[in-house]
Amino acid sequence: MPTDVENWKSEVYGQEIRDHLMEFAEEGWESIPDDEHDAWFERFKWWGLYHQRSGQESYFMMRIGTPNGVLEPGQLEVVGEIADEYARGPADNPEFGAAYADFTTRQSIQLHWIRLSDVPEIFEKLEANGLTTQQACGDSWRNIVGCPVAGKDAQEVVDALPVAEQLNEQFKGNEDHANLPRKWKVSVTGCREGCGQGDINDLALEPAEKNGEMGFNVRVGGGLSRNEPRLARDLDVFVTPDEAEEVSGALSALFREYGDREDRYNARMKFLVDEWGVEEIRDTLESEFLDRELPSAGEDLRDQYTYNAGRAPDADANGTGAVADGGVAAQYPGGDHDHVGVHPQGDDNFYVGLNVLVGRMGSDDVLELADLADEYGSGEVRLTQRQNVIVTDVSESDLDEFLAEPLLDDYAPDPHPFMRGSIACTGTEFCSLSIVETKNRQVRYARWLKENVDLPEGVEEFHIHLSGCTASCAQPQIADVSLRGMKTRKNGEAVEALDVGLGGGLGEDPRFADWVAQRIPADEVPGAISNLLAAFDDAREDGESFRDFVEQTDEETLGEMIQPEETDYDDPYMHNTKLTWYPYADEDEMDDGPAPVGSDEYPVEADD
Repeated sequence: MPTDVENWKSEVYGQEIRDHLMEFAEEGWESIPDDEHDAWFERFKWWGLYHQRSGQESYFMMRIGTPNGVLEPGQLEVVGEIADEYARGPADNPEFGAAYADFTTRQSIQLHWIRLSDVPEIFEKLEANGLTTQQACGDSWRNIVGCPVAGKDAQEVVDALPVAEQLNEQFKGNEDHANLPRKWKVSVTGCREGCGQGDINDLALEPAEKNGEMGFNVRVGGGLSRNEPRLARDLDVFVTPDEAEEVSGALSALFREYGDREDRYNARMKFLVDEWGVEEIRDTLESEFLDRELPSAGEDLRDQYTYNAGRAPDADANGTGAVADGGVAAQYPGGDHDHVGVHPQGDDNFYVGLNVLVGRMGSDDVLELADLADEYGSGEVRLTQRQNVIVTDVSESDLDEFLAEPLLDDYAPDPHPFMRGSIACTGTEFCSLSIVETKNRQVRYARWLKENVDLPEGVEEFHIHLSGCTASCAQPQIADVSLRGMKTRKNGEAVEALDVGLGGGLGEDPRFADWVAQRIPADEVPGAISNLLAAFDDAREDGESFRDFVEQTDEETLGEMIQPEETDYDDPYMHNTKLTWYPYADEDEMDDGPAPVGSDEYPVEADD
């Protein structure tokens, strides 16, 4: 039998949701029948709106898609203005203030505390400036990801940006692909560093060469969600840039027709590949959706695949981004794998990657960054899958002045490894699925580790990803240290806790983290990481990387190396933040939460 979601979608879905959304926005939150909340909230996702969690009724998260992470000149300013005007809730975040934007692990932007009545004005402003929330969520093509400096990178082997843009143009709003069994995540990458993270996408186009022609090999069925991570499987297919749209659309149609619509947990491409195998996927693709044979895969050009690899990049292979004469860019070295730092473009200009701790930036800072991008670059800004931002098209003559801007003290091009490697999902602040608080906690973790823990010699990068549940929005399985929200008891009290995994990473030898410790009280995790690194330093062989050490050490030994410990680290979010209306409010119990906001923007009485 079809699921409830499939039944709801059969009644209203795709483009037609917008008309209903606008009616509800005009008539107010209270016009949505109580017994239809679940149905409409599920449909609203197609237009980028997630209803926030219990205690925050009538408020929404809005996701804005930015294909391949590209924000054209002027668009970041629009995002900052919308955040400043519309994304203010009834309580402030103690780290980030009243209004902010979140940059996500899929190169999108999320705004919070959005009122339904404001949606028409927000849509009008977004669309007038070439932005949209369409299919940023929902069961359809999600934001297409890729190398954030596609078309700019001096070392890329295929310019994948036109392909990503073509796919976005063709399949966003396309009714034939609007109602899939579940989300459809696509990665298009033309660089050797694997910035598109094709390993963990439903469909991955990755750089390849065949018979002297540059194009893409095709892989399918990757993903991290829940407790069922999969690496994308090689379909043994090569496509040219001109063929990418046809083959990608055919695979989407195959998933539409054969994906599981009776069990949403099983309704992902990775499970269809599990069930059928790649040979049957390819045979069905050719016979039913293309009516032709496809060429076999070409030579894989990802030989320097280092993005989120769990190992430091080879500077000789990947470059440091320094100018040849040892100029200002040499002060900000770093591999091209995460694009933080100063790097040469394919022209005479540079791009500057800035570290945004846990991907969150206050609206004032968003607006200031937009001004700086206009002043020193072309106005274009790009987003990465590491929750960071890039300012492109900065001339060498302007680098010194740009790098001296005070804003870069907070968003550094040369961050400490614990800052550079920190990623966190939304957490219990807004998400109904999350079990623990994440964003502010990971900020506090990074700051404490920076001040109190020395990384072993030669360890220049260290990725710590904190996900509030098993949905894996923070991509914890591909980090050096993976943290996943749980609960435990401490001193007789229920407290927030984290499972700990080690040794994940993509790249030449991709692997998912081994979960070696469970339910460590959240305030003892920094001490556990400190003890782990000290034990690693004592046990490693000369120059051995953390990733290599984890691969060659049994899980029992690794678990013993994680010794939870109370330190002077203080965690104010140990109570069950899932049961609060907002974890940072002075009075945070559910009964203290705001009443729903109505069409007149004044609270509706609780019994209304």
